[in-house]
Amino acid sequence: MKKAALHNLGCKVNSYETEAMQQLLEQAGYEIVPFKEGADIYIINTCSVTNIADRKSRQMLHRAKKMNPDAVVVAAGCYVQAAGEELKKDPAIDLVIGNNKKTELVPILEAYFASQSHGEEAEEYLIDIGNTREYENLSIHRISDHTRAFIKVQDGCNQFCSYCIIPYTRGRVRSRRPADVVSEVTELVGQGYREIVLTGIHLSSYGVDFPEEEREGLLDLICRLHEIEGLERIRLGSLEPRIITEEFAGTLAGLKKICSHFHLSLQSGCDQTLKRMNRRYTTEEYADKCRILRTYFDSPAITTDVIVGFAGETEEEFLTTREFLETIHFYEMHVFKYSKRAGTKAAGLPDQVDEGTKARRSENLIALEDRMSREYRQKSAGRAVEVLLEDQMEIGGHTYWIGHTKEHVKAALPVEQGESGLLVSGILGEMMTGEILQLLPNKKFKLPNQ
Repeated sequence: MKKAALHNLGCKVNSYETEAMQQLLEQAGYEIVPFKEGADIYIINTCSVTNIADRKSRQMLHRAKKMNPDAVVVAAGCYVQAAGEELKKDPAIDLVIGNNKKTELVPILEAYFASQSHGEEAEEYLIDIGNTREYENLSIHRISDHTRAFIKVQDGCNQFCSYCIIPYTRGRVRSRRPADVVSEVTELVGQGYREIVLTGIHLSSYGVDFPEEEREGLLDLICRLHEIEGLERIRLGSLEPRIITEEFAGTLAGLKKICSHFHLSLQSGCDQTLKRMNRRYTTEEYADKCRILRTYFDSPAITTDVIVGFAGETEEEFLTTREFLETIHFYEMHVFKYSKRAGTKAAGLPDQVDEGTKARRSENLIALEDRMSREYRQKSAGRAVEVLLEDQMEIGGHTYWIGHTKEHVKAALPVEQGESGLLVSGILGEMMTGEILQLLPNKKFKLPNQ
């Protein structure tokens, strides 16, 4: 029995695919071992979202070969698509598997071992991702997290933001068939998973590639999943602002399983910067989408991504962004310093911002995020909520169950009063740490499906 070790880099979609590849290997009889010395096969699911991600991917590939020079090192994923020809020349890498080929991992490995036994050259598995139109039908049957499951429903992106390499490494939009999604979620719920998170490379585009007569969008899929008995929560991954309409928000508000936590991608709060980024909305339009959400949901948690130091960003543009962020008042923000990515339009734009300025602006927005996030949590105190218990943590010498509300606010309950996977109704109390509130239960704990 060969021993295989896997390592994931990058986004939630990559994590899902790594989990799926591991389960394919297990089903084929491979023994899964930790990513350290002793494996016969090392599989690195790479990322290429920035130059730093490229470097980390190369480092992990070389680290794997150093841990066992006789092992088969497999490079898979986005970095492969971006730098496949270069990787094929790297002596540390034995197999190169592009996106949309991960589902064939086991037969690819078998073919490799067969070719080696006959002294033949290994085949190449790079694909023309730009012309790929079929969704790669990877699926999972269990997840290490026993309460929440990330479900990949879409791949690829048609947006071509000027800073982003992903359309070139993931290809065009490809959506998973609704029946396949329902089947996977139903199976996972049957195993006890309480919450699902729908994710994709560009989730808002789900269904745009279906034939017109079969067209189902993200809202249709959500409504299907809402009917699954035993599923308690549906959380949405990153959304583009354009998907938020009165109809979309109004329909979601009528679905009791929907989590009122919306991650709306922003990137900049300055219209001139958004235009250089090739983002297809204005700050006025974005603000209106937040207004719609707050009309249909009571204090929804709105989170976002912001890039600082984008090419040409002046101090005035940065301050305009900061003012806009304060106006929206996000629950959480992920702040990124712009990193030039070879192969993108933005890499060739003039007036690149120096690293020192990027760092200063990043620190400024991180401090703003900390204040806004703390204020949102403080305002949550006294609210009636349901918390899904997930993990244990020690606070002040005592052990607590830690879980999340539908708004993704963390809450704590004494360990003797809970159990993993339970939904607990209660009132949020005082802050116990910088980001965890006390849960004061007011209802008997309930197992889902009871």
